[in-house]
Amino acid sequence: MGNKFLSHIREVDAIVEVVRCFLDKEITHVEGQIDPIRDIEIINVELILADLEIIQNRLNKIGKKADMTKDKEVLLEVAALKKSEQSLLQNVPLRKVDYTDEELEIIKSLNLITLKPIIYAANISEDDLATGKNKYTDLVADYAQKENSKFIIMCAKIESELSDLNEEDKNAFLNELGIKQSGLDQLIKATYSLLGLKTFFTCGTDEVRAWTFKDGMKAPQCAGIIHTDFQKGFIKAEVMSFEVLKELKNEKAVKDAGKLRLEGKEYIMQDGDICYFRFNL
Repeated sequence: MGNKFLSHIREVDAIVEVVRCFLDKEITHVEGQIDPIRDIEIINVELILADLEIIQNRLNKIGKKADMTKDKEVLLEVAALKKSEQSLLQNVPLRKVDYTDEELEIIKSLNLITLKPIIYAANISEDDLATGKNKYTDLVADYAQKENSKFIIMCAKIESELSDLNEEDKNAFLNELGIKQSGLDQLIKATYSLLGLKTFFTCGTDEVRAWTFKDGMKAPQCAGIIHTDFQKGFIKAEVMSFEVLKELKNEKAVKDAGKLRLEGKEYIMQDGDICYFRFNL
């Protein structure tokens, strides 16, 4: 893998690795036969070697300083780097290493690829859509489970066809195939779950906006996602649940049912909250 390609991966929050899990004589495989676990491990070794180079370069840079100082921060960094090096030399990605909070803070600053969470996307053929799996996907699912990673099954060919359709035609096509969710929808949900992301909404007379936030964020922090002034001058948030609005059909019915809430600064935002923020500077 080229350094330019790897540098792009270092900037992402999570990795999706698409793994071939189908037979097709018309589409050759570089290794000559289908073996998803072999393919995964080839990629993993590439990423491990890339991280190992960064770790060892950093150790060479600060190693002598560590030998000559009693600086706790330097010694802690060296210990975290050596712990990481040992793991990589044993072919273990850093996302599987049990770091302390301090060690993790140090290692995160290096943007190491194998520290990033991963989703394995098993790419199947159209023929396997009915069952939604095959002998190859079972292998990948087991591999993902053992390393506590996310796993989804999708058909890239079908996803390509779906991308050209409008929403109505897309739903009709999925129904025809007997599929409840597209692979892209599954991937989005898996990614949100993996990264601890949720969504709240704001709505006005001319538009509705969806805003992504980290699970556990409080109302003022979420208001700050829209504009920093909203967070600085936060007073209250008028909140209703999307599920409640869906059930009662309109905002007036939600208010009449007493389901519109006023929440303060300590309110922890929930997935699907619809908010109107009150603020004053």
